[in-house]
Amino acid sequence: MILNIGDTVRPGVVQAVRGPGVAAAIVAALIITGLYVGREIFVPIALAILLSFVLSPPVDRLERWRVPRSAAVPIVVVGAFVLIFALGSLIASQVTQLAEGLPGYQQTMQDKISSLRSFTSVGPLERAASVLQDLGKELNKPEASVETPRTAPQPDQAKPLLVEVRAPPPTALENVASLISPLLQPLATVGVVLIFVVFILFQREDLRNRLIKLAGANDLQATTSAIDDAAGRLSGLFLSQLGLNTAFGIVIGLGLWVIGVPSAVLWGILAGIMRFVPYIGAFIAAFFPLTLAIAVDPGWSMLAWTAGLIIITEMTVGHAIEPMLFGRSSGLSPFAVVVSATFWTALWGPIGLVLATPMTVCLVVLGHHVESLKFFDILLGDRPALSPPENFYQRMLANDPGEAVEMAEEYLKERTLSEYYEEVALKGLKLAHNDLKRDRLPAVRLAAIRDSVIELIDDLADEDDDARKGDTNDAEAEAAIEASVPMPELPFVIREGLPAAWQAEYPVLCVAERTDLDEAAALILTQILSKHGLGARVAKKEDVSSSGIFRLDGEGVALVCISALDDGSPAYTRHVVRKLRRKMPQANILVCYWMAENLAITKDSIKADALATRLSTAAKYCLDLAQPRGETSEDGAPARDVVLRVAG
Repeated sequence: MILNIGDTVRPGVVQAVRGPGVAAAIVAALIITGLYVGREIFVPIALAILLSFVLSPPVDRLERWRVPRSAAVPIVVVGAFVLIFALGSLIASQVTQLAEGLPGYQQTMQDKISSLRSFTSVGPLERAASVLQDLGKELNKPEASVETPRTAPQPDQAKPLLVEVRAPPPTALENVASLISPLLQPLATVGVVLIFVVFILFQREDLRNRLIKLAGANDLQATTSAIDDAAGRLSGLFLSQLGLNTAFGIVIGLGLWVIGVPSAVLWGILAGIMRFVPYIGAFIAAFFPLTLAIAVDPGWSMLAWTAGLIIITEMTVGHAIEPMLFGRSSGLSPFAVVVSATFWTALWGPIGLVLATPMTVCLVVLGHHVESLKFFDILLGDRPALSPPENFYQRMLANDPGEAVEMAEEYLKERTLSEYYEEVALKGLKLAHNDLKRDRLPAVRLAAIRDSVIELIDDLADEDDDARKGDTNDAEAEAAIEASVPMPELPFVIREGLPAAWQAEYPVLCVAERTDLDEAAALILTQILSKHGLGARVAKKEDVSSSGIFRLDGEGVALVCISALDDGSPAYTRHVVRKLRRKMPQANILVCYWMAENLAITKDSIKADALATRLSTAAKYCLDLAQPRGETSEDGAPARDVVLRVAG
C-alpha cells in the first residue's frame, strides 16, 4: 500500500501495521539474522550449553563425594576434552587409512558397472545419454582460428626461447604457517567452547536465577521447579542419548569389522554422531559404508550384510530400546525434526545438522514448563496440539466421525467404553455447548454434530464396556488416557432377574431437555446402559414440548433420565420434570447435568429423584435401581440407597 502526502490513514490500518504479528515477525527476523551473522560466536555457545547438560551430572556426583566444585569442574572438563581429542585423532587416522586404500577399489567398481550393463540392453535412455555426450564434445571443441598468411622463415632467423617461471621454494616458516593455518579455526572454536563450558558449570545457579527472572519472577516457586525439572530432564535425556548412540556406533563398528568393511571404526563413530539426527541420521551415515561395500567386494554379499546390519540395528534401537528409555516426555514430531534440521543446517552448516535436534529438544522441554515459551512445545513437540475433548469436538464440527472412531479404538485398547464417553465425548459436547451459549453454533451445525455423534455411536456398537489390557502407541490416545481418571467398574444386569417393573423392553427412557447436543449425550447414556443389560431408548427434545408430551410413549418406563448440558436454568428443568411426572407418575426421574462443575442445584430444588453430573454416576444409579431390593453393596447398605447418596 502506498500513501501519498495528505492522505488520511484509518486507525484500523495503523493498528494492522503496528499489530503484534508484525512486531513478532520483525523480532523473529532479527533473531534469525543475528544467528546467521554471529554463527562464529553462537555455535561455540550452543556446543558449550549442550556439553554443560551432559557434564553437569558428573560434576554433581563429584560434589556429593566431597570434591569441591573448583576441582570437580576442571576434572570433568579436562577428561571430556581429552576423550574428544582422542576421538578426533582416531577419526583422522581412519580417514588417512581410507584415503590410501581408495585407488585400489576403482577396478572393482568398474567391473561391477560393466556387469550391471551386461544384464541390460541399450535402451532409449542410454542412447539419449550417448547423443548428449557427443553433442557436449562438439560444443566444447575450440573455435577454428583464421590463419593469416605467413612468410617462410629465413634461415638466419633465431628460434624463440622458452621461459619458465618458478616460485622460490617455501621457507621453513612458510611451511609451518601452511601446516598450522587450517587448524587455527577449529582450535579457536574448541578454546571458546572450553571457556564457556567452564563458566557455565561454575555459574549454574547464577545463570538459573537470571533465566528465572526472564521467564517470570512473579511465581518463583513454579518457575524454579519448572526450570529445575527442565534442566534435569534435559541432562537425563542427553546422557541417555549419548549412551544409546555410543552403543549404536559400537555395534555398527563391530559389525562392519566382522563383515570386512574397511575403516569400520570410522563408520561406527559416524553412525553414533549422525544418530543424534533422528529418523534420517542413521541412514545418512549408512551411505558411506554401503558405497564402500560395493567398491570392496567383487560380489554383493558384503553389501547385503552391511545393509541388513544397519537396518536391523536401527529398527531395534529406534522401535524397541529408545521408546523404553525416552517415552514421549520430550520428543519431537517428525515434521519438527525435518524443519529444525533444515533450519539449523542453513544457518550453521554441517555442525547445525548435528546440533539441530538437541537444540530443538531444549526449546520443546522449556516450552513445556515455561508459559512464555509454550508455543515451542505446541509447534515442535510430538504431543497433540488439541486436547482429546477439543479434538473430538473438532472432528464432529468437520463432520468426520471416522477419525474420532480411530482415536476411540486406540483409547479402548487400555480403557473402557464408558471412560471414553465420559472423559472425551461428553467433555467435547460440553465445549460445543459453550460455543452454543456464545451464539457461535447455528442450528445446522448442531444437527450435524448430533448426526456425527450418532454415527460414532453406531461404529462403536460392537465394543464391549469392560476393562482392557492392551497397549496403544497413538499419541492422541495416550494423551487422552493420561488426562482421564479411571472409572469404577459398572455392574451388569440380567433382564430375566429384574423386578417386574423393569421387565419391559425399554424400562429406561432418556429425554433430551432442549438441544441436539442434549440428545447426543442421551444417546451415549443409552448405549452404555444397553451394554450392561438394561434396555433404554431416547426421546427427542420435541417430545417434551407442550404439544409433544401427549404423544410421548411412557408404557413400561420405570426410569426417566433427563439429559442436559446446560445447568444454568433449573426453572426449565423443574418444568420438564413436572410434565414428565404427570405423564409417567410411576417412573423415577434422574436429571443429568453433564460435566457440570460446582453445581449449586439440588435434586429437591428441581423435584427430581436423583441428580448426576457424570456418566459413571448416572449409569451406576440406573443399574443399581433396576436390581432387586435385597441386593446390597460392598459396605452392606442397599445398593439403591448408596447410589442415591453419591448422586445427590
